[in-house]
Amino acid sequence: MLRRWSAAVFGGVLFAAALTGCGGDDAGGADDGKITMGFSQVGAESGWRTANTKSIQEAAQAAGVDLKFSDAQQKQENQISAIRSFIAQKVDIIAFSPVVVSGWDPVLQEAKRAKIPVILTDRAVDSKDTSLYKTFIGSDFILEGKKAGEWLVKEYQGKSETVNIVELQGTTNSAPANERRSGFADVIKSDPKFKVIASQDGDFKRINGKEVMTAFLRAHPDIDVLFAHNDDMGLGAIEAIEAAGKKPGVDIKIITVDAIKDGMTALAANKINFIVECSPLLGPQLMDLAKKVLNGETIPTRVVTEETTFTPEQAKAVLPERKY
Repeated sequence: MLRRWSAAVFGGVLFAAALTGCGGDDAGGADDGKITMGFSQVGAESGWRTANTKSIQEAAQAAGVDLKFSDAQQKQENQISAIRSFIAQKVDIIAFSPVVVSGWDPVLQEAKRAKIPVILTDRAVDSKDTSLYKTFIGSDFILEGKKAGEWLVKEYQGKSETVNIVELQGTTNSAPANERRSGFADVIKSDPKFKVIASQDGDFKRINGKEVMTAFLRAHPDIDVLFAHNDDMGLGAIEAIEAAGKKPGVDIKIITVDAIKDGMTALAANKINFIVECSPLLGPQLMDLAKKVLNGETIPTRVVTEETTFTPEQAKAVLPERKY
């Protein structure tokens, strides 16, 4: 009789354990009170991205978050694989900075079915189903482009001669490339003296900025302004401009986006004329949002980072204390 009762109790324990193992409404990692986050980064294509990665890793450690980090090396297929791996590992929450804007619905639907919430960082996606992610934290790229255009309009105010502009775009079909170009074009279109005579993808990389700018200079000897979608491409372009015997910031005015330390150094040296800030230090905000999501708190679907702009004089003032 005792043997039968023990077997029944043991069987009941196994059955209860099996039910618990099915997960019910549980979303992710081990139930030890510690958050496990899967994060897929675009890559390490720029100084901005390196600073962004460092911010997220340091913030995760400070917040006691177990971070599973994956570098996509600027390939969407790598990010999709990483997200599927996070789902298989049953992490509590997934965050990622999308390489491009489109093609995410299938894998995000997989995360939703697994009841794992997703946060977009730095870059948006073009999905019409906004239930596939909880929030998007990052810069307003359209506004960044507009700020660049507004500086240019003010710089040439009262002048009637044609202003020939070349544009170093970011990665094709990425949110910052699409939106910075759109914001910039929207501001300058009202004045016919501003003409974008060449525009090409530089993939946000310094070496590509140098190569593309070299080609621009060969094809267009009358360039007045360069708008680079990030500092790294602008810094590469400076090398090409100097190699061509021209003076950056004087013979060709340069506008960039990011405000990383190398870019700010060039700005302080008057080799760049104007920088629109795009802060990479999103880590603390990301960890805070992740905790709120997992606690069931209501959060805004769009969190815009606060940023400014810099002239050479302003760069000189803040450069000694610049964190990135």
